[in-house]
This record gives sequence, structure tokens and C-alpha cells, in this order.
Amino acid sequence: MPVKMIAVLLLLQLSGFFGSGNCGKVLVWPVEFSHWYNLRTILDELEKKGHEVTVLRPSTSFSLDVDKASTIKFETYPTSLSISDLEEVFVATLKKTVYELPKQPFWKYFLMLQEVVWMYSDYFENLCKDAVLNKELMKKLQESKFDVILADNFSPCGDLLAEILKIPLVFTLRFFPGSTYEKYSGGLPLPPSYVPVVLSELSEQMTFLERVKNVMYMLYFDFSFQIFNEKKWNQFYSEVLGRPTTLYETMSKADMWLIRTYWDLEFPHPTLPNFDFVGGLHCKPAKPLPKVNIFSFVCFCLPCIFSDCGHIVFTQNT
Repeated sequence: MPVKMIAVLLLLQLSGFFGSGNCGKVLVWPVEFSHWYNLRTILDELEKKGHEVTVLRPSTSFSLDVDKASTIKFETYPTSLSISDLEEVFVATLKKTVYELPKQPFWKYFLMLQEVVWMYSDYFENLCKDAVLNKELMKKLQESKFDVILADNFSPCGDLLAEILKIPLVFTLRFFPGSTYEKYSGGLPLPPSYVPVVLSELSEQMTFLERVKNVMYMLYFDFSFQIFNEKKWNQFYSEVLGRPTTLYETMSKADMWLIRTYWDLEFPHPTLPNFDFVGGLHCKPAKPLPKVNIFSFVCFCLPCIFSDCGHIVFTQNT
């Protein structure tokens, strides 16, 4: 075979490798409302770069939707929850969080917080069961041969799907109360001697008594408070995988943790190579200010300035 022909074939193979190989199929396990809006911008960017994005969406949802211009795919699975069930969960938790929690003393505050987060835990567990125990859905996901799963681990299940499908797992989150999963699943070192526990409202410049208080917070979150009902989740995960396991163990297999904040906004602490601070990825560029006709602006503002309402405004501002 001529040398030129060999060179052409080699270039064709390399172009195929570097061309199509850079794009992949991404499976997404999302969470409603602000979590989804933060994640959607990242998904739009993945889509623009040629990746195929598929979002697992329950049949009953409030916010998991995109405009028709987007090519993000949705794989909708039937859920046992009705829209009234969702409203009951979100309204009940919102009322407790906004109206009742701030009025509680120290210990009652965290007891009520435990009650609130376990309501979400039961809701997330129902969604996970509806997806994982759906044989048709799981068969379709297996046949789709996804390259990676991107999961908001504020709702467990993305880690379980990654284990079943045997694909890499990337987490996206801001933080967990007490940073328990970052520490015990991600292995992130957070020494309580100088790193304030999340929700402790302490700063990095702590007195000796504040450091003692910080250690008490750490012990509480590590051994008492559970953001997820771990007994139920551990049992469910073990039944699905056919072997004893825990939520902590399954989440620890994540390949990357994307933290939605800036490093310089965090309290200084050690970090790990698989933790990446991605603050700003979910922020859209600011739109330019509209052009205003200066004549119209003056005509609109001057009557107010020299009237009684203008006097009131300037009096209040001073």
C-alpha cells in the first residue's frame, strides 16, 4: 500500500477519534426549582458544545422544563406522586422554614429542621423508587450507553443510577448541613478547630469558647442530625444492588464534586483534586442597560422632584 494512502487512512482515524470522541451522552438527575435553574445553564453549555443531554424527569413536576428552542431531551417516567402531593410537601416545608423555624430556641430549631428535611427525604425516595424500579426505563437507559451522569446530590439516587449503569458520576451541589456528605463521602477534610460548621453562624476567627461550640455543632451533625433518613435509604440501596451498602458508601464513588461557589468566598480549608469550585458557571451574563432618552428622563423626574412626593422621597432618603 502506498505511503500516501496509509497516511490518509491514519488521518481519517485520528480525525474520527478527536472529532466525535470529544462529545458524549450525559444523563442528568435533577432537583426542582432553584437547583434546576442553576443546573440548566450548565446543561445549555454542554449542549452547545455538542454533547447529548438527557434529563430524567418525573411525570409530575413543577419546574423541570425547557423552552422549545432547546434540544435538551427529557426522559419522563411515571411517578406515584400527584401534583397535590407535591404541593403539600413544598407548602408544608416552606411554612415551617419561613414562619416556625426562626421562632424556635436552639435545640427545638434543629429538631424541627430534622422534621423538615425528612419530609424532603421521603419525597426524594419516592422519586428514586419510581425511576429505579421501572424495568422499562432502566432497560432503555442501559441501552442508551451514557458516558456520564451529572447529579444534584441534594436528592439521592444519581449515585445509585451510576452504580447500576456502571458509568462515571459527577455531583453538583452548594453544601450539605454540617458538610457531612462532603466529609464522609467525598473525604473533604474540614478541621473544626478553624473551619466553622455550616449553619453554625460562626466565623473563621473564633474564640476558644466559639471553637468548643463549633466542635459541638460538628458532633451534632455527625452523630445526630440526618438530612436523609439513612436507615430507609441504606435498606433501599442494599435491596436494589443485591448486597449490603450504605448511602455514604455509594456517594463516595463519585468521580467529581462540583461546588457551586467561589474558593475565595469559602472559609480557608484543605481541598482535594476531585473537588472543583465552579462558582459563576450557573450565572448568566448581565444584559446591557436599556438606552434612555435624557429629555424623557428629565421631563419625567423634574415634576416629581419639585412636588410633594419628591420632597417625601428626598426626606426619607436622608
